[in-house]
Amino acid sequence: MNRERSLDTFGAFANEDLDSIRPEYDFVKYQEELAGLEKKIRVIKHAISMFNVNTVLPNMDGLTIDQALVYLPQLTAQKQKLGIMARRLPKERLQNSRTTTAAVSEFCFANYDIKTAKEEYKMTVDTITALQSALDLINNTETFEIDL
Repeated sequence: MNRERSLDTFGAFANEDLDSIRPEYDFVKYQEELAGLEKKIRVIKHAISMFNVNTVLPNMDGLTIDQALVYLPQLTAQKQKLGIMARRLPKERLQNSRTTTAAVSEFCFANYDIKTAKEEYKMTVDTITALQSALDLINNTETFEIDL
């Protein structure tokens, strides 16, 4: 596509002989070539999708690659949330313009068991690690054929 973009137009001064400076460009040939490449891309992407849909990750309770690719961002978001919750103190003094001038301090209290949040955080990190390892194993050991 870049090659075609560099050839489908050209610049010239008004007094130049256009035929002598015109780059070689065959519109029909390029369209056919691009169509062939786009078809190969569709075939390859479909084959990868089918592999991902049908390949079950080892030791992951029947989870397929395509499910894992959705699950990983979910786990990452959960890890971020739990990380904040796990680092929170049971009681924290609020620092804002209203409380700095007040005679009585205002506090924010954790409304959950921080120890449980830390445990959930660790389990989430362990799940992410196991899932990434399972995906790495498949990516490094499995092959499949694509008929182009």
